Amino acid sequence: MDPRHHLGRLGEQLAAEHLERLGFAIVARNHRTRFGELDLVACDGRTLVFCEVKTRRGRGDPWDALHDDKRARVRRMARAFLTEVADRPRCRDLRFDAIGVTIDPRGRLTRLDHLENAF
Repeated sequence: MDPRHHLGRLGEQLAAEHLERLGFAIVARNHRTRFGELDLVACDGRTLVFCEVKTRRGRGDPWDALHDDKRARVRRMARAFLTEVADRPRCRDLRFDAIGVTIDPRGRLTRLDHLENAF
C-alpha cells in the first residue's frame, strides 16, 4: 500500500474513533460520489456531520489543504450523498467539520484538532 494512502487511512481511523467518543455513530467512510470521496459521515441522532480529515506526518499544518476549492467540493459531495443515499439518517441539523491529525514518525498520534462548523 502507498505510504500516503496508509497515513490517510490511519488518520481517518483516529478521527472516526474521536467522533465515536463524542457520541457519534459513523454512517459512512470513504463514500464515493461523482465529485470525489467523503472521508467520514457521522450522526449523533440530531446532527449529520460531513467530516474532512487531513493527516500529516510530523510537520506541516493539516489545514493548508483545506482551501476554498476543497470546501466547495466537499459541499458538492455532501449534496450528492443527501440525494443519493436513501437509507441515510434523517437529522435536523447538518454540519461540516474538519479534523486535523498529526502522526509522529513511529505512527503514533501526536495531535488531533477538531474544528466544528469548519466551513
